[in-house]
Amino acid sequence: MTNILRSTGLASLLLLCIATCYAQTPQRFDVVIDELFPDPTPVIGLPNNEFVELKNVSATAFNLRGWKLSDGTSTATINVNFILQPDSFVIVCPNSAVTAFAAFGTTLGVSSFPSLNNDADVITLYGPNGSIIHSVAYNTSWYHNDVKSDGGWTLEMIDTHNPCSGSSNWTSSNHHSGGTPGRKNSVDGINKDEQPPVLLRTYTINDTTIVAVFDEPVDSVTAALITSYSINNGIGYPLSALPVVPSFTEVRLRLSTPLNGNMIYQLSVSNVQDCSNNKIGSMSTARTGLPVTADSFDIVVNELLFDPVKDGYDYIELYNRSNHIIDLKQLNISNRNTAGNLTNIKQLAPDPYLFFPGEYLVFTAGKQWVQQNYVVKRPDNILELPSLPSFPDDKGIAVLTNLHGRVIDELSYEAKWHFSLISNREGVALERISYEQPTQHLHNWTSAASTAGYGTPGYVNSQLGAAFSVQGQLEVTPRIFSPDNDGIDDYITISYRVTGTEHMANVTVYDVQGRQVRYLVKNALLGTSGSFRWDGLDEKANKLPLGIYIIVSEIFNQQGQKQKFKNAVTLARRL
Repeated sequence: MTNILRSTGLASLLLLCIATCYAQTPQRFDVVIDELFPDPTPVIGLPNNEFVELKNVSATAFNLRGWKLSDGTSTATINVNFILQPDSFVIVCPNSAVTAFAAFGTTLGVSSFPSLNNDADVITLYGPNGSIIHSVAYNTSWYHNDVKSDGGWTLEMIDTHNPCSGSSNWTSSNHHSGGTPGRKNSVDGINKDEQPPVLLRTYTINDTTIVAVFDEPVDSVTAALITSYSINNGIGYPLSALPVVPSFTEVRLRLSTPLNGNMIYQLSVSNVQDCSNNKIGSMSTARTGLPVTADSFDIVVNELLFDPVKDGYDYIELYNRSNHIIDLKQLNISNRNTAGNLTNIKQLAPDPYLFFPGEYLVFTAGKQWVQQNYVVKRPDNILELPSLPSFPDDKGIAVLTNLHGRVIDELSYEAKWHFSLISNREGVALERISYEQPTQHLHNWTSAASTAGYGTPGYVNSQLGAAFSVQGQLEVTPRIFSPDNDGIDDYITISYRVTGTEHMANVTVYDVQGRQVRYLVKNALLGTSGSFRWDGLDEKANKLPLGIYIIVSEIFNQQGQKQKFKNAVTLARRL
């Protein structure tokens, strides 16, 4: 009996120790979410069930009893004693999947396991006292692989000591089974965060509340200092600064002075740090103000790519021609069917997003593809949506409405609106010529210039303001050039400016005997301005002899109107 009592006592002490000896209070990032399985199908080699993997990156062992996982909708609580040792892993999954995952490593089953959305979600790990230990806001772009993002592969963190960098520190698993539950990630490596946080934008909740949006989670201490923020036009410091949980990518600022509805303000941020103690740098200012409900013609359809090259994506560009700030969350883009009803309605932003006067914004389902195939001067002006309305290659309708159903702008386009001399329209965007002329006007649209890469997503159109006649200027500089790669006058620049629409150009180089030595440009569709270069080589990329050459440039339109320019230049060599 004594031995039984002694054994019972030891067992009780052991249970008590498990519950108390490892009851240290966890700090933020002591344990991290380092692998996710949002989309188990098609099955590659892992069970057809979702899971979240936790890793203890601290030097302290923690009892996970009472810890929680949540996606904001449902919350799972770990209701068993389990000691997660330093530098070790545990798989957390639904109770029904424990047997399937147990073969891969230590597994904990929970009730009400939060469903991981395939495309995007926020998963948060809470300690037993309710504090946020780690939060991950992922989306399909984190796979960095179009095939693996379709399912069957896990998302893995690269450097578990860099828990806040988002997409740059996550990628799809490289393991042949599709993931590495219960063990070190297949992509494990050093990936330090040395980039400062960036203030992306702001939005307003009301006239005394501004929300600052950063590109990564920020340190809750420096982000909560009111002296880290200043608003111009008489506002000054906010009354309070509250980092928004669980992601810490937003800070809510409460003001003492209400914002004026007719004014645009600038928010300046200083001293705010990210999780790796990088202090905010030059990307620390953003406009802000109070939005109004969009009215007809406040915003116009400005550019449309409806016939991309194979495996490409459509895009539509909007321009805010008003004097008002508009909230994209209050706008929809759609089609119109033959009965005149709106169809395929898509909200332009799921969250508040301020659209400022004079700003260009592009919407597409393939932001990365647009950036790879066109000149994108401001990547932040390209916004990715899960999908766009249908824009057929031959003809279609794009309708912009506010949430009250009022039509803000509408374009019924046809492929024949493109410049008629373009033989292949794939990948060529249709550009608006004037913001003031009616949208539904055939002569207010033309093809984006070849010299602009056949599209200008997110900035001023290549054909903006073009008139309907041939009036051009052309300049050739320098007059003497030496193509010897010394960085001084290595090539000739042929700069043009035209005031007509749908212009094309030919540029040919002749020697002093009148022989053609280089057909530099042939039937190039021009923008309103641009340039070409000649490097002193002939058609076969051979060096031409020293001497005088004549550059003959011809600008013309399809009505037969033309202008011709002749410029003499000297090809020399520096001694």
